[in-house]
Amino acid sequence: MDTVLANPAPSTRPLQGLSQAEIGRRFERALVKADGATGAHCVHELWMRGEMAINIERALERLWARAAATIPDWLPMRYIEWLPAAYEVALRFQSDGKGRSNIYLVLLDYEDSRDESYGVYVGMSKYAPAQRFDQHKAGIRAAGSVLKRGLEVLTGPTLHLQYIKRGEAERIERELAEALAAAGLLVKGGH
Repeated sequence: MDTVLANPAPSTRPLQGLSQAEIGRRFERALVKADGATGAHCVHELWMRGEMAINIERALERLWARAAATIPDWLPMRYIEWLPAAYEVALRFQSDGKGRSNIYLVLLDYEDSRDESYGVYVGMSKYAPAQRFDQHKAGIRAAGSVLKRGLEVLTGPTLHLQYIKRGEAERIERELAEALAAAGLLVKGGH
């Protein structure tokens, strides 16, 4: 069966046990079927394995052209070299209980001013990550870095850090920002 069932979180890497050739075949079938979820998992798995940037960019372009309506919101729209590291770091953080706070990451564009093309903003909010991103971009309690340089929410790495207790969210926001910076990423936010 080619389709990824129940749309698992990308961090579970449901295609991890497959060969690269099999992932390629599944990706091509996903394009034919306009199956954005399966295509997204194929691209994500290759990305996590360190596939060359040009191949990821081409796959993203093809997938967005054929199946945009069914692509899960956790798949970034562009290649980010350090995305596997962001997953690895974020998965170190866990929450003990349910609450109303969400941890989110925003991709920041620094192509015009730094050697690194992208940075990341780490935030915490009672709003859903996409809604909070829209608020930043509209100037509502906006962080300057997100208002000026925010490109998109990087949903995947923090899916497991949604609806957590506020106290834990405050701690995780700060510690996640520190850990991402220690991993070599340009980090803003994380107050």
